[in-house]
Order: sequence, then C-alpha cells, then structure tokens
Amino acid sequence: MAVQPRARTIVSMLCSALLATTAATLPAHAESPAAPASWEVRGPLGSPTAVVSLDPADGSPTLAVRRAGRTVLEPSPVGLVTEQADFSKGLTFTGRTDRAISERYTIPTGKSHERLVRMTESRFRFRTADGARLDLLTRVAPDGVAYRYVLPEDHGDVVREASAFTLPSTAEAVISAYRRDNELPFVRYQSAAAVPAGTYSMQALFKTDGGYALVAESDLNGSYAGSHLTHTADSPTFGVSPWNDEPIQVSGSLTTPWRAVITGDLATVTESTFTDDLAPKSRVRDTSWIKPGPALWTWLAGGKEAGQSLEAQKKYVDYAADRGWPYEVVDAGWYYKPGQWDVIDPDWQTNSWMPELVRHGKERGVEIQVWLHYTLLTDPVEREKWLSTLERWGVKGVKIDFMDSESQERMRWYDDALEDTAKHHLMVNFHGSTIPKGIQRTWPHVMTLEGVGGEEKRNNTAVQLAALPFTRNVIGSMDFTPGAFHRPFRPNVQSDAGELGLTVLYESGIQNLAGTPESYDARPEARRYLEQLPTGWEETRLLTGDPGRSAVLARKAPDGRWFIGGTFAGAAQDVDVPLRLGAGKWLVETVTDGPSGLVRAPHVVRGGDTLTVPVVADGGFAALACRWYAGRTSCDR
Repeated sequence: MAVQPRARTIVSMLCSALLATTAATLPAHAESPAAPASWEVRGPLGSPTAVVSLDPADGSPTLAVRRAGRTVLEPSPVGLVTEQADFSKGLTFTGRTDRAISERYTIPTGKSHERLVRMTESRFRFRTADGARLDLLTRVAPDGVAYRYVLPEDHGDVVREASAFTLPSTAEAVISAYRRDNELPFVRYQSAAAVPAGTYSMQALFKTDGGYALVAESDLNGSYAGSHLTHTADSPTFGVSPWNDEPIQVSGSLTTPWRAVITGDLATVTESTFTDDLAPKSRVRDTSWIKPGPALWTWLAGGKEAGQSLEAQKKYVDYAADRGWPYEVVDAGWYYKPGQWDVIDPDWQTNSWMPELVRHGKERGVEIQVWLHYTLLTDPVEREKWLSTLERWGVKGVKIDFMDSESQERMRWYDDALEDTAKHHLMVNFHGSTIPKGIQRTWPHVMTLEGVGGEEKRNNTAVQLAALPFTRNVIGSMDFTPGAFHRPFRPNVQSDAGELGLTVLYESGIQNLAGTPESYDARPEARRYLEQLPTGWEETRLLTGDPGRSAVLARKAPDGRWFIGGTFAGAAQDVDVPLRLGAGKWLVETVTDGPSGLVRAPHVVRGGDTLTVPVVADGGFAALACRWYAGRTSCDR
C-alpha cells in the first residue's frame, strides 16, 4: 500500500529526531561513492544546518551554513595542502559516519559553571586520485557549526589551508586587524566586502540574513599554529592562514584545530560556550585548588615602584582584605635587583620578600599572584625552579606575559607551561597572548587571558567597549582589567557608572581591578558594588545590545542575585533595558552618573518589565538585582 503524504512527513520527522538525539551508540553507516554531491548535517532541534558539497567538475569540497532556510555562510572552500598531497581538489567521496554527542561538564570560569553539550557529528571521508585520505569532521550544535581535518596518515608538513568563510554580500562586519598580541580594536563595516584587504583576527562577527555569525577557532595546541583571517578587497570571503604562513610541522597523523562559526540571534552568540564545548575534556583531575575571584591589581595602581616595595604590597593586601577580595596581584619588579629595572636578582630565591607577603596575606584571607616574563619559563629546568619555588612559598597564581606569538613553536611552549603550572597548583593569567580557543575547558586553571587592548592602553574608544562583549569576550575569559577610575585615558572618563559596569560586562575568571584604593574610597557607591562581586557566574544573559554601539549583560551569582553591566557609545540618552531575569518581583538597584557623583537608586519591577536608565555620553551603568519581598530595601548580601 502506498504511503500517504502525511505518513511520509511523520516518518521523515522521526528519522531527523533520531539522528539529532540518539546517544553515541548510533550505528555507523557508509554511503556509496555514487551518493549525491551534497550532504546535510542537522543538529538538535533549533540548530543551524551544515551543507557539505563536492564540486563534480574539479572535486573541490565546500561547506555552507543555513539557519531556518536563510544563509549564514555561503558555500565556502574547505581542505588543505601538504607537502605530498593536495586535499583541496580532485577528491572523491568514499563514505560518511554520524553520531550524536551529549556531554555535561563543569568549569570554574566563564559565563556559567555547568555546561550541557548537544551536537551531531558527521565524518566525511574523501580520497585523492593517489589514494591519500582526508576526513572532514563536522559538528552542528544549537549555537554553531564547526569543522576540522583529520589526516590518518603522514603526508608531510601542511603547506597551506584552503579553508575560508564566504559571507553573504550584504553581511555587516565587526572585525579587528590581526596583530600577534590580539590587541587591536574592532571596527564596524557595512558589508564584508567593504573590509579593507589585510589580515584579521579569528574572532570576527558578521550579521547575515540567517543571523549573527562569529568566526572562531578551538582546540589549538602545539600540533598546529594559531591562525588568522586573510581578506582581499571587494570580496566577501575570508581565508584562514596559520601563523606567518609558515608550514605546520607534522609527524604521523594529524588532527587540526576546529574552524567554528558561532551562530544564531545576538543573544545566542553572546551567551554561547561553543568554543569551550568543542575543546577536549579537562586534563586536570583535581580542580579543588582552582578558585576564581576578584583581585586588586597593583600595576596601574602603583606602577614599577610598588612592584619593588614590600610595604606598598602589604598595604594593597590590607585594602583587598577590607573589601573581601580574595587576591592581590604583584606585577613586574618583585624579582629584580632593588632599585634596578629588568635586572633579575641572581639570588631571588633567598633575597625575595615574597614569602613574607604571602604570610601577611594568609593572615588576612588574601592570596598572592605574581607576574613573570615568559622567557623565565622557556627552559624546562628554569621553569621547574620558578614554579616549584612559587608553590613552596604559597603563591596561588602566575601572570605570564609577552609570549606575543601564535607560532607552532610557541603553542608547544603553551602545552608545556600549562602542564607544569597545573602540576604545581598555580592558576594562570596569560598576557601578550593568544586568545582562549577552548583552553579553559582543557586546562581549567587558566583563569583569564589578555588578547585585548585593556584598561592600560590609551587607544580604546566607546565603540570598542561596546564591541568586546560580542567578539573577544564571547570565546573566553578576558583580562581587560576594569575599574581604573583614576585613568584619564579611558573612553568613558565622564562615566564612572560605565566603568563600574565593565566589571560585570566583561567576564574574567580573575577579575583584576585596576584602580587605586584612593579612587575607590572617593567613590563609595562603586566600592560598595565591587565588594559584592562574586567569585564566578552561574548564568549569563544578554539583555540588549548592538555590537559597537551598546551592550547590557546580566550575570547570575551563585547566591541567586543578578549583576548587570551596560556600556553605550554616543550621545547621552535614556535607555530601555528588558529585564530577562525570571518571573516575579525584583528589587533592582541601579548605579548611574549624577551631577555630584554616582547615584544608587532602587526600583521594584517584575521580571520581563523594561527598566529605563539614564546614561551620559559614551557612558554606561551598573545594577544589582535580587528577589523582592515586603520591606526589602537593599540587595546587599
């Protein structure tokens, strides 16, 4: 009996659901080489669709991304070329294997501690005319599409990638030029084709007909090099090139990093943990010693002199203790000869005052983290000496600076440094560094990374402040070091409320607060707010925003309170903020700029209401929300 149209529809729906939700025991299947030259990969309900195709004319593979029938990514080249084989064309499809992925993991840093991963993975197998094999591994999740290459056999060094991202011609772009420290500003362009020719960072945001798309990378280690985007004028295509276009050294089989597109509406992209979800599981078995939290960072507060003064550092520790901040970070200078700069004391292990500072801090509930130039840790013997000594002294973390490279050699150094810092129970903050790329899932003792032109830089703008929540900070913790109210160069210098809001708007496992004690004491409302900052977040929600123009995020603390930070570029205005905090009544305490300083104001609202907040030019605000009950007048803990 013929199957009726409605029955065929039901069968089709059931088959799609089975592929998206079945556990990893889903049986593999191999398709015939005569299968169509185009194959779809569908993820869990609501996911985008990846389309892998093979050009019948020249055997070149492409990958496209659609969402709800609309284009996110046009068919884009995939493949790579090695010394011995060209896997960018002349390929023949030989089979496909599918499986569903369902995982849960916890992570001490980031937008949330608890993570749920649901993806569909498809492995497409191709061969060259000479029989060399390339597997294209593709994953689709509700918030993204990613692919990587697997070479089961050694075919020599990788000469180049054919990988590229071709955007729709009308796609808007928010993108930063590439530099080895990843610290250049983001610029907004009306179309992808209007982006000037050049090299760009692998954290580019595009607004397409099918939603936003953030290009990123994940699972980068010393088997490969960090990559950047390349662009030619008047083209909507952005190629992928490894560091300095140097060959990737390969010995044996190869699995490349993931090339990822985080996609969805703006909230989906902003709240995504896709690059973490793609990364390997934690390599640190016992994570009980990994404890995020706010820190008083003494570099912008005291400079070089403070770095060489035990008495100054003790005073900073005392101030952190009074605020309830769990850490104080000692920057450059502490291991140099007294009165000299950049001259290491050869007897630093015996002459250092650091053990005394650690003891002083422990008595007051404040742990110490210290700055190191990465060159101290390049030799394995020297690295062991430094790290073992710091562990013995009781130091809890290291801020490692000036790597300034994403070469394969430097990524191999990262591998070694990560393993050794974990062995010695030292949390890590990387400066002059790569960007996260999944590192915080695999190595959860990485609290934060720079990879951003932070508070100490003088070239930030209000536009940059409003671009970072949708670009750099999407892919992992970002050490912007907010809170430097005393800095005359900050773009929101007329908005102390905006500066305060950055401490929530920007996520960092160690939130290094860069102000002076005097600047905090002169702003009691800011000091009060900073004393409330939690050690981590349970959930992150975008309340409203427009990349490069505005951003308002809410982050949920473990005690159920929501912290809110907002920043805006442009003229003074009253902004409407939707409160996506949950049903029921809430007390929301806003901190805004007034004629005589910061003003704290209570508002009793319902979840889902819109709150109107006054913002000065190139300014912002901070807020704290808690459940309201009769008689409650404050959200203080």
